[in-house]
Amino acid sequence: MPKMKTKSSCKKRFKVTASGLVLAGQAGKRHGMIKRSKKFIRNARGTTTLSAPDAKVIKTMMPYSR
Repeated sequence: MPKMKTKSSCKKRFKVTASGLVLAGQAGKRHGMIKRSKKFIRNARGTTTLSAPDAKVIKTMMPYSR
C-alpha cells in the first residue's frame, strides 16, 4: 500500500504532543496590537491547545502523528 500524505499546511501550523493534544499558535496577533488590551497580548503569548473537535479535524490531516 502507498503511504498516506500529510497536509503540508497542517504540518507547518500544528504540532501533536506525546499525549495526543494539538498545539497551535495563538490567533489574533498578526496586526492591530494597538487596539488589543494589554491583558489579551499577555495571555496570547506562545501556543495553545486546540479543543477536542478542532483537534479531531487536524489529526485526520496528519495521519502519522500520534
